[in-house]
Amino acid sequence: MSKRVVVTGLGTTNPLGGDVASTWEAMLAGESGVSPLTEDWAADLPVKIAGRAKVDPSEVLERVKARRLDRSSQFALIAATEAWADSGIGEGDVDPERLGVAFASGIGGVNTLLGNYDQLLAKGPRRVSPLAVPMLMPNAPAATVSLHLGARAFASTPVSACASGNEAIALGLDQIRLGRADVVVCGGTEAAIHPLNISAFANMMALSKSGTANDVDPTAVSRPWDTARDGFVLGEGAGCIVIESEEHAKARGARIYATVLGAAVTADAHDIAQPDPEGRGGTRAIRRALAEGDVDPASVVHVNAHATSTPQGDIAEGLMLHAVLGSKHAREVVVTSTKSMTGHLLGGAGALEAVAVVKAVVERVSPPTINLDEQDPAVDLDIATKPRDLPAGDIVALNNSFGFGGANVAVAFGSI
Repeated sequence: MSKRVVVTGLGTTNPLGGDVASTWEAMLAGESGVSPLTEDWAADLPVKIAGRAKVDPSEVLERVKARRLDRSSQFALIAATEAWADSGIGEGDVDPERLGVAFASGIGGVNTLLGNYDQLLAKGPRRVSPLAVPMLMPNAPAATVSLHLGARAFASTPVSACASGNEAIALGLDQIRLGRADVVVCGGTEAAIHPLNISAFANMMALSKSGTANDVDPTAVSRPWDTARDGFVLGEGAGCIVIESEEHAKARGARIYATVLGAAVTADAHDIAQPDPEGRGGTRAIRRALAEGDVDPASVVHVNAHATSTPQGDIAEGLMLHAVLGSKHAREVVVTSTKSMTGHLLGGAGALEAVAVVKAVVERVSPPTINLDEQDPAVDLDIATKPRDLPAGDIVALNNSFGFGGANVAVAFGSI
């Protein structure tokens, strides 16, 4: 487990941009990708805003290929294709049997599932697509990426709600350290902007309903840690990183962005939807991730928090950081929540935020948290409300993800 693992490729498509460069530029500018839902089906919904992908997959993928993929797989393919190209891996650089894919989704092909059910009810069983099952299955994004790249080591799909994307990175890290792969394409994707999902999240009081008022700016609704927060904003898209053993990367002369120092997965066993109010499960995940990388907590300078803009979750994460880092250092670490700009990508969130963390480590700057007008006094953290410089030298940054079912994942990245 001492094998060093590095990041060599980045890719994404999300509400802020259709690639890494445009996304990072928008993040540093503090832009929001949240907008009104103008479709007819949204007229009677309790929530009428979401973070739609900035670039629709139809503008990127070939029409025939796109029609055979659920929107979640389309996003995954776009992000993975960019990350793969960014890694510079060429023909013959990696043995296909040593190349793996870990691509997560919290819900899977829900648009395909519900769309075909509508067809079944309206026009009968013969109108159900023969491709429905391979399009709707949760492992379709991983399978799509595996087929596209010819990855034969494995194609796995962590499904742990909003922690899924980050768990895919933890899985990829393990597979390389266990000697089962040299390169792993890790990511998460989600395309869940559908009236059923929005209604369900809204009825359980998870989504912010502020966006239903005509006089409310939708870009100001996602507001992690703010006293006025009342729930998350649903987003869509995918994030992807290519990781490989340092030995393999150096042998092919790869450009290395950062090091994956450690990762850990824990469970709250507390409640199916609510986090442990004391953050004990997340605390264990963060502590174990740092211990796995033999990282002194005092080395952590930046955290991309899970912080979804829910009343309880945002407070619990602050308690976790104080427990692991110590209260003095926890107040010194630069903390941000990019969900304030992108909305919450569910199973894609952790992977997109991993891209942001790696960029922050490389560029030595934290993107801001927007819409933080009045910080909740229960959250004793130094939250960046504008781009914040990170120190020179060796640094460590954390990417935290937590999900329904009590899933907790923390991944620690370090500078090279």
